[in-house]
Amino acid sequence: MLKSTKYDFIFLGAGCASLSLLMRMIQRGKFGDKKILLIDKEPKINNDRTWCFWEKSNGFFEDIVYKKWDTVSFLSDDYSSAMNIAPYQYKMIRGIDFYDHCFSEINKQANVEVTYGHIHSIIKKGESLLVGIDDFEFNTGDAIVFNSIYEPATVSNNSIKLLQHFKGWIIRTAKPVFDPQKAIMMDFRVHQSYGTTFAYVLPLTENTALVEYTLFTKDLLTADQYRDELKDYLHQFHEINSYVIEEEEFGVIPMTNEKFTFKAKGWQIGTAGGQTKASSGYTFQFIQKQSEQILNQLIAGKSLSLIPATAKRFSFYDNTLLHILYHNKLPGDKIFAQLFKKNKPQQVLRFLDNETSLKEELKIISTLPTLPFLKAALRQF
Repeated sequence: MLKSTKYDFIFLGAGCASLSLLMRMIQRGKFGDKKILLIDKEPKINNDRTWCFWEKSNGFFEDIVYKKWDTVSFLSDDYSSAMNIAPYQYKMIRGIDFYDHCFSEINKQANVEVTYGHIHSIIKKGESLLVGIDDFEFNTGDAIVFNSIYEPATVSNNSIKLLQHFKGWIIRTAKPVFDPQKAIMMDFRVHQSYGTTFAYVLPLTENTALVEYTLFTKDLLTADQYRDELKDYLHQFHEINSYVIEEEEFGVIPMTNEKFTFKAKGWQIGTAGGQTKASSGYTFQFIQKQSEQILNQLIAGKSLSLIPATAKRFSFYDNTLLHILYHNKLPGDKIFAQLFKKNKPQQVLRFLDNETSLKEELKIISTLPTLPFLKAALRQF
């Protein structure tokens, strides 16, 4: 199954995190003499997801950004605004474009081996791992292993886990109904009976858009519920009743305060390494930051354990908000409405990126309802 029994680097999973790091390793040209193994369950041939994020300048994957917007809207019953977010741009990358871009480069590398199979077990064996793929097992030996396969941590008394789950359609209408220059980033006007719920609309042309229905809740909906909610949203808020669904996507992301630990020589990456922001679910840009940090450590020949940890106060903020959402102490739509109503959008985006100063954070926090957040904050201690 494998072409070798010895590798320098092994990637378990070929999603956003593994490919973001591997592409950087290839681009730097410092690892051509290293044997690299990439394992995933199947070839990436479907447009199975969309990544949306904000960025000030051209990023590492700028060439495959499918669409970007300078103006985004926040909509709710309490506050609505179309916001120019300069110097940020809101960007969209399609999954299939990302995969095609990465594998077109990976397939040129003689030192990179790609193999497919279901990874069903990862067991610590001394300082290495015993990895089970289909009916085959192999020892990772001295390889540095990057694991992006999320496994829920052992439940503790203080652990909280919500699910961010979403169903999206790319629709095409017969008549022009969208403004391609304006995206809806969050639309909380939808009912909140399931829990924190919003929709967003990313117009691609005057006739096509990605319409997504997103929830932060403990449980998933049925397939019929996602479908009905998307149909109702398009009808009620956009007066769109006739359209063709050209593509569909569905995903589930854990929003959790779990602590992620690795079993051997290597590093947890992506959602499996805590790069999904616990309070909002945003992941793509945190993966890019982590990939840069890992790359720099590898090139410098330094231990990955020396990568600076994210300031603990950001985990504190995330856990506080997660506690509020999980226990329904305050509706999520009210919280996000206050954030955008009382702060400049650029400050909110910086805060969600964990890039604000303590002074800025105190100002932002002061705009949120005091008592529920104070009680939730005290619970963190």
